[in-house]
Amino acid sequence: MKLHELKPAKGSTKTRKRLGRGTGSGLGNTAGRGHNGQNARSGGGVRPGFEGGQMPMTRRLPKRGFHNIFRKEYTVVNVSDLEERFEQGAEVTVEALFAVGLINKIQDGVKVLGDGELTKALTIKVNKVSKTAAEKITAAGGKVEVE
Repeated sequence: MKLHELKPAKGSTKTRKRLGRGTGSGLGNTAGRGHNGQNARSGGGVRPGFEGGQMPMTRRLPKRGFHNIFRKEYTVVNVSDLEERFEQGAEVTVEALFAVGLINKIQDGVKVLGDGELTKALTIKVNKVSKTAAEKITAAGGKVEVE
């Protein structure tokens, strides 16, 4: 086999429609756009959300709620997850949580919550820890260090 003999796999490529190339092609005249109208024109058509002049749905519905731009979104991890994934005396940091696959993205930090049981003494170094999680960690003989 030579370089000039290489071809793409059968069915993997498609020839593009050549519009407006004469009536014999079957796509001449109006070029598959139907008869003249707004959509047949160059740059024609309506913007997204346009409902033909009727008051659009987005303007008919009332505004609701409030979006706090200062809100912090924490990636949460439970103490039961730490129990399963870490050995006795291990240091739990954000990098360690990534390494064991407990988290895959950090928003504004990592918070440990107190759902489940913990029997191993772990050193926790994360951005936030709930009261119940802190109690369970210290009761198991571990330490909590909030960064």
